[in-house]
Amino acid sequence: MKGADRRAFLKVVTAATATGIWSWPGMRRWGYAATAEAVKIGFPIPLTGPYGSEAKDQEAGATLAVEEINAKGGVLSRKVELVVRDDQLKPGEGAKRAKELIENEKVHFMAGALSAAVQMAVNEQTKQVQMLYMSISQSNEITAKPDSSPWTFHEALNPFMTTQAVGAWAIQNLGKRWYFITADYAFGNQLQDGLRRVLKAKGGVDLGSASHPLGTTDYSAFLPKVRDLKPDVLVFNNFGKDQVNSVKQAHSFGIKEHTKILCPVILLTARREGGAEAFSEVYGGTSFYWELAETVPSAKRFVDAFQRRWGRPPSDYAGYAYSGIREILAGVELAKTTDSDKVSRALEGRTYENYKGKQWWRKCDRQSFQDIWVVKSREPGKVKGEWGFFDVVGRVEGSESLERSCKDLGQA
Repeated sequence: MKGADRRAFLKVVTAATATGIWSWPGMRRWGYAATAEAVKIGFPIPLTGPYGSEAKDQEAGATLAVEEINAKGGVLSRKVELVVRDDQLKPGEGAKRAKELIENEKVHFMAGALSAAVQMAVNEQTKQVQMLYMSISQSNEITAKPDSSPWTFHEALNPFMTTQAVGAWAIQNLGKRWYFITADYAFGNQLQDGLRRVLKAKGGVDLGSASHPLGTTDYSAFLPKVRDLKPDVLVFNNFGKDQVNSVKQAHSFGIKEHTKILCPVILLTARREGGAEAFSEVYGGTSFYWELAETVPSAKRFVDAFQRRWGRPPSDYAGYAYSGIREILAGVELAKTTDSDKVSRALEGRTYENYKGKQWWRKCDRQSFQDIWVVKSREPGKVKGEWGFFDVVGRVEGSESLERSCKDLGQA
């Protein structure tokens, strides 16, 4: 090649490479753009600690969502990466990991966390850089001022919505005399406050409460009083291993001989760990149960995909993570950019269906509205297969009337 011709050729190559037009064979693998960086989503979750089982389900749901999107060519022809970190269920660690994901990993968006306090810590980090954060665990504060922001979304139900739905069903179907045993932190106390609100409004009788710290293993100090009071309903406002231990010990004390047990948020993982006998006939509320696949088409698609990938059905927290990640990426496609401000505006007010039927984002606070189900744990001998733990005994249709108003939340 002559000198003048070579210089002209190199100019073409340089220009084409800079603009992404030039593509050598093999440069466009998996259908992704040759010069485009991956779309990265930070994902801090408590892989260690009392919520480790639930966090692993979150990771499984989020991973499935990312793999499905990548199998179809990614988002905007860019590969999606999930960058997972262990927040250890500690707000300080959550803030540290979120900052690391933002500054070192250069993530475009954030999702994850599994407690109100850790959510707040992660959210503060993302607010500082105006990054979209998709919260996938229950929290009353995340959508309210001053904690919310134009980039903060809440895919999960919250304690207020959960208790208004499950509490109204329970007082009508289980009885009006209630006693509470409550984990003494934000989630537990907010469940108790919400249920007491319903109990008062419906003319029920509040027989009192006892509090326990997170990670309690012995509930014997609380249960003799419950046995003496014989309430219609004993409510356990707790989560994870706390729920397993408290329900098992209530069963051992014979509480169920005269009292119904209600867990306003009951977990597939806790039920599996606690066993059929201890959890027999325990009632609870849930955002999702995998046997909904029998009647809800989007649930069937999600459950089938999850079972193929992981060899087991998904839990409710796997569903939160799966849907939350898919919504972030749907927003990227709608906005045709990874700019958080534009993606947020593209999602506000959107109606969608990822895994459980219709959901929608309320524009003022970016809270997801959705159906809530009440389930009853099956007796020993009636469990269906390895994971068929519950009978669905009630459904509360998603409604903005279950949540506080935008004005109450301090939103415009």
